Amino acid sequence: MTQGKCIIFSAPSGAGKTTIVRHLLNDTDLPLGFSVSATSRAPRPHEIDGVDYNFLTVDKFRELILQDAFIEWEEVYAEHFYGTLKSELERVWSDGKAVVFDVDVVGGLNLKKILGDQALSIFVEAPSIEALEERLRKRKTESEEKIQLRIAKAKKEMESAPEFDVIIVNDNLESAFQKAETVVANFIQK
Repeated sequence: MTQGKCIIFSAPSGAGKTTIVRHLLNDTDLPLGFSVSATSRAPRPHEIDGVDYNFLTVDKFRELILQDAFIEWEEVYAEHFYGTLKSELERVWSDGKAVVFDVDVVGGLNLKKILGDQALSIFVEAPSIEALEERLRKRKTESEEKIQLRIAKAKKEMESAPEFDVIIVNDNLESAFQKAETVVANFIQK
C-alpha cells in the first residue's frame, strides 16, 4: 500500500511540523521513512549530516541542480538552498515505506504539484502569528533580524494553507499528533 506514496508536511517556521513528523516516525507503527532534505545552510549545533539534513556547499548544491538530482529545490534566502534529492524517495520506497517530507511551504506546494495524487499534503499552522513568534524566540537559535524575516515570511506562507489537502492547527500538541496519525493512516491505507 505504501509503495510510491508520500506525505508532505509544510508549515511556517516554528509551527511545530518537525515535532509532529518526529512523533509519526518515532512513536507510531506507521510504515514511514523520512526524506532527508538537502540544504546549503550551515548545521545548527544539534544537527547531524545525513540525519537532519544533507548539508552541502552552495557549489555542490548548484552542481546537483545541473545534474537534475533534485525532484524539487529552491533558493529560500540568498545562497540558502533547500531541496529534495530523487535518491531519497527511492531509498525510502525500497524499504517498503511511504516517504515523509518536512519542507517549507513553497517546497510542499512544489512537491504536491509534481507528485499529484500519490502525495498527501499537510499544512501545520500555529494558532496565531504571536504564538509563532513566541516559539521562534524560545528556540534561541536566531538573531532578531532572522526572527523578523521568518515572521514576515510566515504571514505570507499562511495564505497558502488552503492549497494543501489537510490543515492541522497546532494549538494542542497531543491533538495535533492524533489528527496527523489519523489522516496519514487513512491515506496510507487507501
